[in-house]
Parts: sequence; structure tokens; C-alpha cells
Amino acid sequence: MKFPLWASLMALAASAQAAQAAPVPDTMAQRLQACTVCHGKEGRATSEGYFPRIAGKPAGYLFNQLVNFRDGRRHNATMAYLVEHLPDDYLREIAGYFAGQNLPYAAPPVPTAPPQQLALGAALVREGDPRRGIPACTACHGERMTGVVPAVPGLIGLSRDYVTGQLGAWQTGQRRAAEPDCMSTIARRLTAQDVSAVAAWLSAQPAPVDAKPAQQPVHLPLPIDCGSGLQ
Repeated sequence: MKFPLWASLMALAASAQAAQAAPVPDTMAQRLQACTVCHGKEGRATSEGYFPRIAGKPAGYLFNQLVNFRDGRRHNATMAYLVEHLPDDYLREIAGYFAGQNLPYAAPPVPTAPPQQLALGAALVREGDPRRGIPACTACHGERMTGVVPAVPGLIGLSRDYVTGQLGAWQTGQRRAAEPDCMSTIARRLTAQDVSAVAAWLSAQPAPVDAKPAQQPVHLPLPIDCGSGLQ
């Protein structure tokens, strides 16, 4: 049985009115859907390696990065557009929302780097190179590399491409932080071989069962002055 055209049009109009009448919940999850396009559902990252996981990162770190994008210390056109008119209080709300997402980590990819490269990466992450003034990554980012509250990010769960890109950005000045800019100082002491090794090893490490940020660094004071690490 065929419906007349007017009946079909009325049905479509009624459906459209019902859709328009459906209330949209005013929640942070709803407001921040634009973030999940790149950073994945609930901020847990996607298969696109250059977009980092933000779920569970310390709130102070996330806030600092949002401010850095807004104020031009970090450069990404999409991020700058999204936050350019947002006040500090709202950026803190955004940071707090994603910091509160306690979600499981995906399994890391099978490492494809040569054993010698992985060994160098492990040594730099866990021991650093005192001769060149390079502290161990774990000295600031935590023994399990899950970050330290309130503002030191975790390194677990980051892709090889992302780690390589960010260390390169520190080296070239495309990424900056509050002075003294400790990561800029450290990155400039790394060779291209060092960067590749650190990125390869870090990206291959599984997350611990409890991947929440540590409550305090392994050692205080930190091995290098850092303007934003403990703020």
C-alpha cells in the first residue's frame, strides 16, 4: 500500500520536530565532543599516532598545555582555534574532566626497532646520561612513567611518532613552556639517535595495571629547574 506524498511529508516534518525538541544534555562530555574527534573517545587516543592520549593525564599538565596553545607557546592551528577565547577557569574545567577519565590503555605495538636502539632508549629513560647533563626521564615523569601530580605528564601510551615529533618541537622551539623551560634544555642535549631510541623504547612499553599519576617525584628536588613541572 502506497502512502500519498502529503502523508510522507507530514511524517518527515513530525520526525524533524521531534528531533529538534530532544534536549541536549549540558555536560562536559557533551561540550568536549570536539576534542574527541582527534584525541579519541573520552580522550583515550586513536589509531592516528600523532594525537596523544589525554585521558588520565594530571590536571595541572593539561591546563598548562591548553594555556600554552592559547598563548602561542605551542603551535597547532586547530587547538589554538578551539581555546583562543577561553578563560583560565574554563580551561581548568576541561583539564579536570579529562584528568578524571580513568580508562584502560591499549596494548603497545610490537617493537620493530633493533635491540641496540631499544637498549639505548631504555638507558636514557631510566638512567639518563649525566656526562651530557641529561637526567633520567623517570626522575621527573615517575618511576612507572605514568606522570606525577599536579603537572608532570605520563609517557606511557604515547606513540613513537608523537614522542619523536614533540622532542623535535622542543629542539626547534616550536614547543615551549614556562621558564625555566626544562624540556627545551634537555631536548637540545639529545642527538637524533637519542630521540629515535627514546621514542622507540617508550612506545613499546605496556601500561601498569594502575596507571594513575604518582603523588610525588622519585627524587626532590627535581634534577633540573622546571618552570611548569610542579605547578
